[in-house]
Amino acid sequence: MTWLKKLYDTYENAQRLELEADDALMPISHTLQNAHINITLDGEGRFKRAKVLEKTQVILPATESSAGRSSGEAPHPLADKLQYVAKDYTAFGGEKKNYFEGYLTQLNKWADSEFTHPSIKAVKNYVSQGTVITDLVAAKVCHIDEHGILLTSWESEGDQPLLMKGLPKDKGKFDQGNALVCWSVEIPGQEISQTWTDHSLQQAWINYDLSQGGAKAFCMVSGQDVPVASNHPAKLRNTGDKAKLISANDSSGYTFRGRFLESDQAATVGFEVTQKAHNALRWLISRQGSRSGDQVIVSWAVSGKPIPQPFSDPDGWGDEDLDSIEPEFSGIDHTIDLGHSFASTFKKKLAGYRSGKKLEPTDEIVVMALDSATPGRMAISYYRDFRPVEYFDNLQQWHLDFAWWQRASKDKQEHGKDKWFLSAPGLWAMLQAVYGDIIKSNESLKKNLAERMLPAIIEKRPPPKDVVQRAFHRAVARHSFKQDEQWLWEQNLGVACALYRGWHVRHPIKELRRNYAMALDLENHSRDYLYGRLLAVAENIEQFSLDKAGEGRSTTAARMMQRFADRPYSAWRTIELALQPYMQRLQNNAPQFLANRKKMLDEIQAAFDPQDFLKDKVLTGEFLLGFHCQRLALVQKKSTEKPEITSEEGTEA
Repeated sequence: MTWLKKLYDTYENAQRLELEADDALMPISHTLQNAHINITLDGEGRFKRAKVLEKTQVILPATESSAGRSSGEAPHPLADKLQYVAKDYTAFGGEKKNYFEGYLTQLNKWADSEFTHPSIKAVKNYVSQGTVITDLVAAKVCHIDEHGILLTSWESEGDQPLLMKGLPKDKGKFDQGNALVCWSVEIPGQEISQTWTDHSLQQAWINYDLSQGGAKAFCMVSGQDVPVASNHPAKLRNTGDKAKLISANDSSGYTFRGRFLESDQAATVGFEVTQKAHNALRWLISRQGSRSGDQVIVSWAVSGKPIPQPFSDPDGWGDEDLDSIEPEFSGIDHTIDLGHSFASTFKKKLAGYRSGKKLEPTDEIVVMALDSATPGRMAISYYRDFRPVEYFDNLQQWHLDFAWWQRASKDKQEHGKDKWFLSAPGLWAMLQAVYGDIIKSNESLKKNLAERMLPAIIEKRPPPKDVVQRAFHRAVARHSFKQDEQWLWEQNLGVACALYRGWHVRHPIKELRRNYAMALDLENHSRDYLYGRLLAVAENIEQFSLDKAGEGRSTTAARMMQRFADRPYSAWRTIELALQPYMQRLQNNAPQFLANRKKMLDEIQAAFDPQDFLKDKVLTGEFLLGFHCQRLALVQKKSTEKPEITSEEGTEA
């Protein structure tokens, strides 16, 4: 019951926040629905006009049964479908059962109670006349055929009526009885006519609904004897979501109850508690939830103060007093800095965020993941609560341990992002790096990866080893990317390096832990790292020669990258031989450039242990670190080298 208590406390705390009207929490005893028709009445309940609403969500009064209804009769107290509010629905050929009598009975009880409201009496007077469909047809909101039957399809020429466009279809047919009607009541002296925004009406229903509470029992959340809930809310992720966290149907069909004789012997939750807890969760999901299909991951402070989400970009944390945490790529000597400026700036940014949001040491932070395997059942697939110091420290460590130079897409660059930026990889980049295009048609893979990476982000755990390996294998399969997809391969390369680096920082075996530098490390003489550097220099030489000749094909190093990772010594001999024609060409066109690169090759090969160099053993992910660091160092070197001018061509080298 911990999660219910935390959500209940969140609701109570959030009510004290100064929230905008469109960001306010939903009141208890209400539910969110898509409305299709708005009927306006006068204070006496006389019809004035009606119109079709497009993509309009309204907060409407709901009973415990109607808030979670999926089938059968369970009328909402005020706004509901034509199937409920229109007495003449059957007379116009409505195909579904008419539940008007149950709706009217419930409305009369509310209107005749001490918690009545002028707008309720007007709606009651109007629907009692039984002319709802008749008036809507006359107002050209609902549509009938030549026999006076409500249309279920539109086969005529001309545009389809607006109401029919917004209704759900079943096998190409729609039922106008599914259109939900909300009411506006224009009463002289009453400022608000829309019933779904009238707070006085909402409070009138809450007071009435609480007065109708059943027998009291012990609430396992509040610890008090209060009216308990027998039906718990749905619609947590969207208005059409029927999945529930707490199921209440234990009276029909075959249900195994174990040793319990009655439903209230298992768990009892107060009606007000479950309403507030579910409304708080719905509010949190809508404003800060991270979604992957049916899966939702949400992190929040019980006090209601904003906190960064696990998968969010640090640049979106809202600290405008600090510059971006990403240092200028071209403004750093990567052989000296090795990522220290990033770590220092990031720590300052996070410290500024923490102090700016004024989180107290005793505040509680919760991380929860929800998922549903069936349309009617939802589960909490992950749950952890933290103190702020632990949550922020863990989040900080994720961004420091897994930071690496990432490749920005063209779209991000157009919005001001540098081509290369230091950051831990985002969720979508990890999905692409691990699974590729298959994720577009496989929601389960997306959900699975998000849930498996969550402990690495907020619990300081190592990432799953198979995820790190898959990212490595996709990064070395460079030949599988088309020439115009090289930016995507570079993105995958950055993610693979970040995951491999983070894996070794948090290696399960303490003696094997290592913190790799985020830039070219000239002191790293391991076989795999040096082989990565060799490949990067070879690619640079051939690419330079191809660019000068105007040839837009991939290099030998790019085509053989996967083979190189499997058998580096054998593949290197092939690549080295393939370089000779390009070196001869550059000897005439760019001798200084060639001399610099040949010197690099000699220095790298001299750093090898001779026996290690001759081994054809498969390379590890450290090979990618050396390759990427050397590649980026050459990019920076190119931007600072003076151009060469040859006497023959007069072109820049």
